[in-house]
Amino acid sequence: MSGSQGGDGRDGERPPVERRIPGPRPAADDRETLPPARPASTEPLHPVPQADAAPPVPQDDAEPPPPARTADAEPSPPPVPPEPPEPPGPPEQAEPPAPPLPHKVLKSLLGAWALAACSAEETAAVEDHLTSCAPCADEALRLRDAVGLLHTDGTLDLDPMLRSRVLEGCLGRRPARIPVPSWAAPYDAETARLDALLRDIGDAEWHAPVRLKWFEGDQQVNRKTTVAGVISHLTAVDGLVSKALGLDDPLGGGDKPLPPTERTETYWSAARRPATRTVRDPWRDQSHSLVRTVSFAGRGVAELSVPYGHFALPLQDSLLERAFECWVHGGDIADAVDYPYEPPAAAHLHGMIDLAARLLPATLAARRRAGLAAPARHLVTAGSPGRSLHLEVEGRGGGDWYIALDSPAALGSPDHAVAQVALDGVEFCRLVAGHVLPVDAAAGQEGDREAIRDVLFAAASLSRL
Repeated sequence: MSGSQGGDGRDGERPPVERRIPGPRPAADDRETLPPARPASTEPLHPVPQADAAPPVPQDDAEPPPPARTADAEPSPPPVPPEPPEPPGPPEQAEPPAPPLPHKVLKSLLGAWALAACSAEETAAVEDHLTSCAPCADEALRLRDAVGLLHTDGTLDLDPMLRSRVLEGCLGRRPARIPVPSWAAPYDAETARLDALLRDIGDAEWHAPVRLKWFEGDQQVNRKTTVAGVISHLTAVDGLVSKALGLDDPLGGGDKPLPPTERTETYWSAARRPATRTVRDPWRDQSHSLVRTVSFAGRGVAELSVPYGHFALPLQDSLLERAFECWVHGGDIADAVDYPYEPPAAAHLHGMIDLAARLLPATLAARRRAGLAAPARHLVTAGSPGRSLHLEVEGRGGGDWYIALDSPAALGSPDHAVAQVALDGVEFCRLVAGHVLPVDAAAGQEGDREAIRDVLFAAASLSRL
């Protein structure tokens, strides 16, 4: 028996293929829109369900699938579950505004504010305070101006000429210290005090009216001038001392010296225009020259005679008299410009009172010759010095003096005192300057009324322009 490969009994033949005759293609408008061909899937057509398989996730909400794991890849860590949200807390409340700083604290911050060292809050608080507090606003402006002076564009290196300029300025205000004789110290001190007053006044005050007072005979007279006119007067009379020392005389040369009043009138009339503050420098330079000259001249210069026209004084008394007049006229200027001015030192004031007391006998004799005083009542002889008046000066610069009444050559003696007068030291100097009436000067009187009156009027007659 023989075997077969096909069902139809024919060896090696394929089954017949059914052929289809294609029909006509539909038109373009009649074509159906077909979905795109799906890619061939590699999964089995009928997958075997697994026991623990997760339900399918809808395509719209699903995340892209993780990449396929390989045999060599490490397993990915399990996903970290999200932290549960914190429970909501209580609603936040706005912080209350800070209380305003007290005035004392704000005032203490002005310095830091001027230096721009405050915080923003402090700066705002200070500037808000300045709009309502005038004293703090003024202080803030002063501090801000001071801070501006600290910020300079100039170098901080010292100028090599600074030392010379400082010394020049100091010497311009006060001469270098030299050993001034004790009898010239009052003049040196009073000219320096008056110069300090003149430095402090303004240009307009140099034209302030000043009324100079003195006695002529038994009457008080006066002359109106200005502050600058007073300094011109001092310059003219100080020229008498300058000329005696061989220094320049502000009135020029001349064989016969003019008395102080004529010198002053000549100096005033020679000025082409009213005197101004320019008169200060010539007067101060002249006083410096006088002090330097007598300081280096030696001891013998103290007795050098200084002529005043009708009389003469030794240089030491002349400078003491010039110191007295400088103080008196310094007070006149101070009154005119409302400036405080103190009396001289006690030792200097005592010397001025002593000079006036020594000049009183000669002045009393001159008034007696002119018929302005009672005649002498006692003949002065070698054994009898004549009458005396006890002059008791109290207070600053005070002391006791005995004034000879009957002869300028006699010496006063307490054993022959016929009267006593008590005065304050400054008040006695005002009497000698002609600023106080004789009848109003004495604080206490005792003894011979005629002698007291003659001495008081003689003291007032020591004054002059």
